[in-house]
Amino acid sequence: MSYRGRFAPSPTGALHFGSLVAAVGSWLVARHAGGEWVVRIEDIDPPREVPGAAAAILATLDAFGLSPDGPVLYQSARGDAYAAAFERLKADGHVFACWCSRADLAVHGGMHRHGQCVAAPDADRPPAWRLRSPDETIHWQDDLQGPQSENLLEVAGDFVLRRVEGLWAYQLACVVDDGEQRITHVVRGADLLESTARQIYLQRLLDLPRPGYLHLPLVLDSNGRKLSKSAAALPVDPADPLPALRLALERLGLGTPTGADTPRALLRAALNEFKPASLRRSSLGPGGAL
Repeated sequence: MSYRGRFAPSPTGALHFGSLVAAVGSWLVARHAGGEWVVRIEDIDPPREVPGAAAAILATLDAFGLSPDGPVLYQSARGDAYAAAFERLKADGHVFACWCSRADLAVHGGMHRHGQCVAAPDADRPPAWRLRSPDETIHWQDDLQGPQSENLLEVAGDFVLRRVEGLWAYQLACVVDDGEQRITHVVRGADLLESTARQIYLQRLLDLPRPGYLHLPLVLDSNGRKLSKSAAALPVDPADPLPALRLALERLGLGTPTGADTPRALLRAALNEFKPASLRRSSLGPGGAL
């Protein structure tokens, strides 16, 4: 398959600068490879979503010259696909119902590593559903961060695929949708590096292809926190996109072409000079934060 990348924001608010950096990075890598770039709205957590945020994010991306190739996929419309994948895993014995409370897990260091629930079943409340993690080290090559390995049981434990409230967990939805959208390469922030082993294992269980991975450095605030978790995570301005777009290129470790007077012209100029090897590898510390 030819290169097919994606940007997958959650509509928990307006697009902020850290997410813009991830969007620009994934767009540049896809276009450099001569591939497609699609957008997915990860709206499977209604309690955290902000009304109108999805539409605002898409409008902001367009204002910054970041238009997807093809229709946007909304996870909120994909419940049947997640249910089908879940039922397959359940039929194959890979998932189990779990009534463990946080107090139950605290006794075991806050993580579930038993392959079965250690609490008594409770008919008065629904369970979460967990995937049994093997005591196996998953290896993969990150295109920017280099060789990676993670023991799934030690780091992730038996992780949740369906929450107590009946909501689908990110790991399952992400893997099913990457398969549905025929994603060949995932370019995203380094905060999701730890999710990769879980997703590779789910891909194996569901007979889905493993995409390539590239994890971009995070943008941190003056206290060294990820920008999306910070009060400094102000939304970027779609009415004046060029300053933020130039800054995003700088934060990726790239040059900022001169003479471009529109976002699309600036992106084209940046693409002409772009090489994935020139991307910054480490997250910006407090000295380089906003």
